[in-house]
Amino acid sequence: QVQLVESGGGLVQPGGSLTLSCAASGFTFSSNAMSWYRQAPGKLRTLIAGISSAGGNRSYANSVKGRFTISRDNAKNTVYLQMNSLTPEDTAVYYCKAPRFDSWGQGTQVTVSS
Repeated sequence: QVQLVESGGGLVQPGGSLTLSCAASGFTFSSNAMSWYRQAPGKLRTLIAGISSAGGNRSYANSVKGRFTISRDNAKNTVYLQMNSLTPEDTAVYYCKAPRFDSWGQGTQVTVSS
Protein backbone atom coordinates (compact mmCIF):
# COMPACT_ATOMS: atom_id res chain seq x y z
CA GLN A 1 0.00 0.00 0.00
CA VAL A 2 0.99 3.63 -0.30
CA GLN A 3 3.39 4.72 2.43
CA LEU A 4 4.76 8.19 2.95
CA VAL A 5 7.34 8.96 5.62
CA GLU A 6 8.19 12.59 6.26
CA SER A 7 11.31 13.65 8.11
CA GLY A 8 13.60 16.62 8.69
CA GLY A 9 11.41 18.80 10.86
CA GLY A 10 12.54 20.47 14.04
CA LEU A 11 12.95 23.70 15.91
CA VAL A 12 14.55 26.56 13.98
CA GLN A 13 15.00 30.25 14.66
CA PRO A 14 13.26 32.88 12.56
CA GLY A 15 15.20 33.45 9.37
CA GLY A 16 16.57 29.95 9.43
CA SER A 17 16.29 27.08 6.99
CA LEU A 18 15.21 23.45 6.99
CA THR A 19 14.93 20.75 4.37
CA LEU A 20 12.14 18.22 4.68
CA SER A 21 12.19 14.81 3.04
CA CYS A 22 9.41 12.42 2.17
CA ALA A 23 10.20 8.82 1.32
CA ALA A 24 7.47 7.17 -0.72
CA SER A 25 6.69 3.54 -1.41
CA GLY A 26 3.86 1.35 -2.57
CA PHE A 27 3.28 3.05 -5.91
CA THR A 28 5.20 4.08 -9.01
CA PHE A 29 6.76 7.24 -7.65
CA SER A 30 8.26 8.43 -10.92
CA SER A 31 4.83 8.43 -12.58
CA ASN A 32 3.12 10.56 -9.98
CA ALA A 33 3.00 14.20 -9.10
CA MET A 34 3.74 14.97 -5.47
CA SER A 35 2.63 17.71 -3.12
CA TRP A 36 3.50 19.21 0.23
CA TYR A 37 0.82 20.37 2.66
CA ARG A 38 0.96 21.90 6.08
CA GLN A 39 -1.40 22.22 9.01
CA ALA A 40 -0.93 24.86 11.65
CA PRO A 41 -2.56 24.50 15.07
CA GLY A 42 -6.27 25.15 14.82
CA LYS A 43 -6.18 25.57 11.06
CA LEU A 44 -7.04 23.48 8.03
CA ARG A 45 -4.45 21.47 6.18
CA THR A 46 -3.42 23.49 3.13
CA LEU A 47 -1.53 22.79 -0.06
CA ILE A 48 1.72 24.70 -0.27
CA ALA A 49 3.76 23.15 -3.09
CA GLY A 50 3.45 20.67 -5.93
CA ILE A 51 5.77 19.07 -8.44
CA SER A 52 5.08 17.09 -11.58
CA SER A 53 6.19 13.50 -12.02
CA ALA A 54 9.41 14.36 -13.85
CA GLY A 55 10.01 17.52 -11.84
CA GLY A 56 9.67 19.95 -14.70
CA ASN A 57 6.65 21.78 -13.35
CA ARG A 58 6.41 23.23 -9.85
CA SER A 59 3.82 25.36 -8.14
CA TYR A 60 3.65 27.18 -4.82
CA ALA A 61 1.15 28.84 -2.57
CA ASN A 62 1.62 32.58 -2.33
CA SER A 63 2.52 32.22 1.33
CA VAL A 64 5.71 30.28 0.53
CA LYS A 65 6.59 31.42 -3.00
CA GLY A 66 10.15 32.64 -3.23
CA ARG A 67 11.13 31.03 0.08
CA PHE A 68 10.36 27.32 -0.37
CA THR A 69 11.57 24.98 -3.12
CA ILE A 70 10.07 21.59 -3.89
CA SER A 71 12.23 19.00 -5.62
CA ARG A 72 12.35 15.26 -6.15
CA ASP A 73 14.73 12.40 -6.76
CA ASN A 74 12.92 9.67 -8.63
CA ALA A 75 15.84 7.29 -8.18
CA LYS A 76 15.35 7.54 -4.42
CA ASN A 77 11.53 7.77 -4.42
CA THR A 78 11.88 10.92 -2.37
CA VAL A 79 10.43 14.41 -2.54
CA TYR A 80 12.00 17.34 -0.73
CA LEU A 81 10.96 20.74 0.54
CA GLN A 82 13.74 23.27 1.04
CA MET A 83 12.49 26.01 3.34
CA ASN A 84 14.33 29.30 3.71
CA SER A 85 13.64 32.57 5.54
CA LEU A 86 11.35 30.80 7.95
CA THR A 87 8.97 32.81 10.12
CA PRO A 88 6.83 31.83 13.11
CA GLU A 89 3.87 31.69 10.70
CA ASP A 90 5.51 28.67 9.07
CA THR A 91 5.08 26.67 12.28
CA ALA A 92 3.00 23.63 11.35
CA VAL A 93 3.00 19.91 10.76
CA TYR A 94 4.18 19.28 7.21
CA TYR A 95 2.86 16.41 5.10
CA CYS A 96 3.62 15.07 1.67
CA LYS A 97 1.01 13.46 -0.55
CA ALA A 98 0.61 11.92 -3.95
CA PRO A 99 -2.54 13.61 -5.29
CA ARG A 100 -3.69 10.42 -6.97
CA PHE A 101 -3.93 8.58 -3.66
CA ASP A 102 -5.76 9.21 -0.39
CA SER A 103 -2.93 8.20 1.93
CA TRP A 104 -1.13 10.57 4.28
CA GLY A 105 2.04 10.11 6.24
CA GLN A 106 2.48 10.96 9.89
CA GLY A 107 3.86 14.40 9.09
CA THR A 108 6.87 16.19 10.49
CA GLN A 109 6.66 19.09 12.95
CA VAL A 110 8.33 22.38 12.07
CA THR A 111 8.52 24.97 14.81
CA VAL A 112 9.92 28.42 14.10
CA SER A 113 10.68 30.24 17.30
CA SER A 114 13.42 32.22 18.99
